[in-house]
Amino acid sequence: MSQPRPTPASESDVPNPVTPASTYRLQLRPEFPFAAAEAAVPYLASLGVSHLHLSPVLEAAPGSAHGYDVTDHSRVRAELGGEAGLRALAGAARAHGLGLVLDIVPNHMAVPTPLRLNRPLWEVLRDGPGSPYARWFDIDWEAGGGQVALPLLPGPVDSCDLRVDGGVLRHGEQEFPLREGTAGLPLPELLAAQWYRPAWWRETGTALNYRRFFTISELIGVRVEDPEVFTATHAKVLELVRDGVAQGLRIDHVDGLADPEEYLGRLRAAAGDGCWVVVEKILARHERLPAGWPVAGTTGYDALHRVDGVFTDPAGAAELAARYGESTGLPQWPETARACAREVLTGDLAAELGALERRAGEELAAAVRELLIAFPVYRPYPGEPELPPQALERAGELAGAAAVAGVRELLLRDPAFAARFAQTSAALRAKSLEDRAFYRYAPLLSATEVGGEPGRPAVSPEEFHAYCAALARDWPRTGTVLSTHDTKRSADVRARISALSQAPELMTDPDGPADGKTGRDPHLAWVARQTAFGLGRAPEALPRLADALLKGAREAALHTSWTERNEEYETAVPDYAPAPLDLPADLAQAARANLLGMALLHLAMPGVPEVYQGAETEYRALVDPDNRRPAHFPGEALARLDAGAAPQDPAEEKLALTAALLRLRRDRPELFRGYAPVAARGPAAGHLVAFTRAPGLLVAATRLSHRLAASGGWRDTRVDLPPGTWTPVLPPHADRGPRTAHSGSAEVTALLDDRPVGVWLRR
Repeated sequence: MSQPRPTPASESDVPNPVTPASTYRLQLRPEFPFAAAEAAVPYLASLGVSHLHLSPVLEAAPGSAHGYDVTDHSRVRAELGGEAGLRALAGAARAHGLGLVLDIVPNHMAVPTPLRLNRPLWEVLRDGPGSPYARWFDIDWEAGGGQVALPLLPGPVDSCDLRVDGGVLRHGEQEFPLREGTAGLPLPELLAAQWYRPAWWRETGTALNYRRFFTISELIGVRVEDPEVFTATHAKVLELVRDGVAQGLRIDHVDGLADPEEYLGRLRAAAGDGCWVVVEKILARHERLPAGWPVAGTTGYDALHRVDGVFTDPAGAAELAARYGESTGLPQWPETARACAREVLTGDLAAELGALERRAGEELAAAVRELLIAFPVYRPYPGEPELPPQALERAGELAGAAAVAGVRELLLRDPAFAARFAQTSAALRAKSLEDRAFYRYAPLLSATEVGGEPGRPAVSPEEFHAYCAALARDWPRTGTVLSTHDTKRSADVRARISALSQAPELMTDPDGPADGKTGRDPHLAWVARQTAFGLGRAPEALPRLADALLKGAREAALHTSWTERNEEYETAVPDYAPAPLDLPADLAQAARANLLGMALLHLAMPGVPEVYQGAETEYRALVDPDNRRPAHFPGEALARLDAGAAPQDPAEEKLALTAALLRLRRDRPELFRGYAPVAARGPAAGHLVAFTRAPGLLVAATRLSHRLAASGGWRDTRVDLPPGTWTPVLPPHADRGPRTAHSGSAEVTALLDDRPVGVWLRR
């Protein structure tokens, strides 16, 4: 392996490129503050990353493990070390040649406990629509009868101990402000006189009259489309950019905004061209990022789907779907997706749907509902002349073509309706797909990931190459990811699960408990078996698996849910978690090939790759909070590899591969331009994914290696290498001498030298 770059002598020696070579995501929390991140800087610099990507750093709800529940945009979070701690981290990063990328949350703020922590919201609740902060939030005062419904109480209001104490209205730890002059009123009159109405949390679906984040009432939407609100909520972040503390921004949930392009234009003008900006935007497989957005690209879920898909066997995935249907009796993907959309829209999002229906009128209400359900992507955008034909057609079949045409006309002439329709559409797709259908439809769990398409999980090499070529041409600075704080399973868990698409027989009638109380849930048994294969013998596998199964059962909402818990069913859920399951030896080798191949394609393909904390080595994590556990930084293993030791297991193989590619990206960025597929020829040509980056980097990965071995291996499959002599980058095997350089036509067997992946530089 190449040696780490020496620490620069001074900050002035450090280049400050506009585009990161790579990013490394750190999940900050009170247990891992800025000081802990600062301590990790020397290791991360030696790994080869160019920028640290920090989870949200502004003041958040006390104890927040993620930081997306912002309470104060004007301050850096005290629990993490405050602004002094952040600036110290930035200085340490600069001294080691690293920059910072900040994750910012423009769409929403917390409805915290106590409420006074969110000063703008507190003042609106106290002073009503006349408050200067009323413009911050999307509140439908008319729908609430002049009050903001706050569904924060554990039961009906008349069963809760609400009392005036110390000039505020109290319930337990929660405080509510009092409208001026109302403190001495009897409780019923006092409640009626406020600008808000404390309500039972179960009233959320019908009474809520403020825009929120998805279905989370504790996160209230913010109107950053208002220039004054934008300025107030972005002043601190923009100060950090101007001061050189941060060189990039990740924009959380851009689809929640009224007009994403307008917002991004304002942000670009304020942050300057030297700030790298990417947006968390979930693109459907056929969808493309709007060309006019002034950003470097997305955060990379579109890349995740393509990398995962190219290591998925289409025939095996189809067989798994058939076996799953036979085992569970549940419908296939299209029916599942539509059913979940209807459930979520008319249930969890009933308040949002009701607001749209009232604005559209009774005659168009059904068309609004059907158009939202049929919409094939997250949302439309202002100025789009046409809605997707398939959505118009399906909605027209169910609600009438004339009514759908009426909604279409309303979207064009009423900007406020169009914005709220789009925001509701984004929330619906996220909640009905990512947080319900992806848990309910489980033939191949590696395909049920953010941005994925479970009904068509496999991606051909040709489709992968076309996607990469388009990225290199149109969005060369976009972000790419494999594991994030939002993935339901880390890349290495998915690598093991996707190997099952090459051996679907392992999923024959999974076992599950059966008793007189709950019976047997074949869906949960299927999910448990695949998840156990994916997690394997990871530390504390059994309790982590049980926790993930319970969360998945509630999200799927087949037998229990977050709001309607079936205690008897939930008591039996841990019994479905089998003992740790090892993959059979031959399939374990296929999982190793997937693990290394996915990492290689991700790190070498066009875009800016992000390594999630700890994922430079083998990293097996399930859905949050499991994937937000404290990170392990394998500094000793990296030092041993740098000293010349050969990798001893897949974890060290992945670490060596990751460090090699990250260091090349950092030290030789000119190698990562353009994109050209390299085709194999011969009986196993379809099992190789290879490409070059200009002017002289070649990578190759084995796909579907279990099928490859069963068919006789590479045999005389060959690759005609691009002109030049190609020298391997990866360290040699422990029991062999230096690896051989290649030129001309090479047999794949000799080229890969018994490895599933390879990296070469042109000499």
